[in-house]
Amino acid sequence: MSSHSGLRRRLVLGGSATLLSAPLAAAQRALTPSQMLGPFYPVTPPLHQDNDLTRVEGRSGRALGQIADLSGRVLDLDSRPLAGLRVEIWQCDANGRYRHPRDRGDVEEDPNFQGFGHTVTDAEGRYRFRTIRPVPYPGRTPHIHAAVIQEGTRPFVTQIYVAGEPLNLRDGLFTRVPEALRPLLLADFVPADDPVATLAAEFDFVLAPVLAGLFEANTA
Repeated sequence: MSSHSGLRRRLVLGGSATLLSAPLAAAQRALTPSQMLGPFYPVTPPLHQDNDLTRVEGRSGRALGQIADLSGRVLDLDSRPLAGLRVEIWQCDANGRYRHPRDRGDVEEDPNFQGFGHTVTDAEGRYRFRTIRPVPYPGRTPHIHAAVIQEGTRPFVTQIYVAGEPLNLRDGLFTRVPEALRPLLLADFVPADDPVATLAAEFDFVLAPVLAGLFEANTA
């Protein structure tokens, strides 16, 4: 295998791979850092998969908590939009409980919180969700899990944290990220001028190129 071929096999979505040359290493610092999937990815995602987590099909109520619009773009290193990619988010409800059979049974579940949603980026790489401002639960600072998926590749997975949240610096997963890269995982939740959502936040995913053979090379 040539050195160029070997390098191509080491490039992956997001910031989870080690790059070999100084120019590429410098470029990688602009990538969104990847993080672990976590134990509460839905076992069976709801059939009503959509981008509004604050409503559950067949129910008239709305989720507890501070309703927030989360939006942004999925871009490459040259700020070009990546269209047609599936974006997923999942998080605990306002009571700190995930919609997952292995989560804590002693915490009441909010029946009006969907817990999981998905959308597809438009021609400008844009996505949007309606959800709640994330809340803490024992051992974790507020966060939203996110995945960006392109057919034929390994999903890029990360977590979105709340800017200015004091618990961030006590969170083992957040502090595991090099300090210089932590701002790339933060979103500001600011007041919104919306009849439903009281908060709005923006978060951009910056991903590395998807190259031929990537999926097979990284799952062998």
